[in-house]
Amino acid sequence: MSSKILVVDDEKDILELLKYNLTREGYSVITAPNGLVALEKLSLNPDLVILDVMMPQMDGYEVCQRIKTIEKFKNTPILFLTARTSEADEIRGLNLGASDFIQKPISINKILARVKANLRNAELLSNSVEKSGEINEGPISISREKYSVEVESKPVDLARKEFEILFLLASNPGKVFNREKILNEVWGNEVFVVERTVDVHLLNIRKKLEKYAYLIETIKGVGYRFKST
Repeated sequence: MSSKILVVDDEKDILELLKYNLTREGYSVITAPNGLVALEKLSLNPDLVILDVMMPQMDGYEVCQRIKTIEKFKNTPILFLTARTSEADEIRGLNLGASDFIQKPISINKILARVKANLRNAELLSNSVEKSGEINEGPISISREKYSVEVESKPVDLARKEFEILFLLASNPGKVFNREKILNEVWGNEVFVVERTVDVHLLNIRKKLEKYAYLIETIKGVGYRFKST
């Protein structure tokens, strides 16, 4: 079954251009001229969303935020199309859960490549993590069931919260998590935990990963992500 892509843009020419090229690549394409219609078309269960930022009635940021509050779409890749180039705009989108940013004027080849990569990552997450609880990313192997981490087949001793953070990041390669999101996912409703705690735990994890510490990347002004291998 072909992947289903929801394309949201208030410019008719862009909608038609993307639909034509994505369909040629074998994808099933749903289109929406604005954010309100896009939210209605979530009932068609898209596997990926291409979302314009600047739209009337409801901009792309608000649409993204609403999509990510729906449990079944929390891991659905969202690719922003934007004419904005500032770092602040990109940080805002990533903090809301976007997977990627593509600047206008659009390059069809770049969009097709990004769509393919994001769908592949989403499929890997679904197949390897949700079903087995096992992650194998390059030299690192993580077992949720055994609470174990191995680097080049050698065990690495992580504290429980360190393990939870590493598992969260590694199970979503390429996705940026800000400190607040990591706190919510790992500590939940525990009290007296501050954002600085995340930095300390990440520092400890990197030390224990030794030469593979580079796999955990710091995205300045945003948060952290596990480098897709």
